[in-house]
Amino acid sequence: MHAAGCPLPPHHVRSPLPLQTEAPPGLTLAHAQGRINALAGFSLEARVLGRKRYSQGEEARYSPLDLALGWGPMRETAVLQQLDISQSGRWYHYRWNGQPPLPPAQIRDHSANMHMIPGNEQIARALLAIQPDQHIRLQGWLVQVEGANGWRWRSSLRRDDSGAGACELVYVCGVEVL
Repeated sequence: MHAAGCPLPPHHVRSPLPLQTEAPPGLTLAHAQGRINALAGFSLEARVLGRKRYSQGEEARYSPLDLALGWGPMRETAVLQQLDISQSGRWYHYRWNGQPPLPPAQIRDHSANMHMIPGNEQIARALLAIQPDQHIRLQGWLVQVEGANGWRWRSSLRRDDSGAGACELVYVCGVEVL
């Protein structure tokens, strides 16, 4: 499903890793609450590790849903069965007992909590219907939100970071359950 009036990033071949491209200079995306500037094109095929809805706070006015997503080895059932995965406070948490199923850096580099900004109402409904363990394809933009009151929220542009500021803020123009 594609959001009408929401430009997709340049087309890519399918990849097991997230794909990021340059955004056209000055690309601004529509939102009733404030200004959204595209930082980079983004597409991803991933397994849904978790989902969490939000309704309170400035962030929820733009992004009512977070998806914890895994790609590469973090899509594998044998790996995920050894992890305890949770989400709270717009964060994604994972832990294990004994030895980790993958080196911790590989877990970090192949999963993330992503804040979803739907490109329109149809995309919003499709995102809200997504459930854990589904495999999905997302297309859109990594963005920076600028609220009318000067508030800002900026996406990470890296997949190998963690902690505060490491989440992707995705303006979703296309979503598909695979």
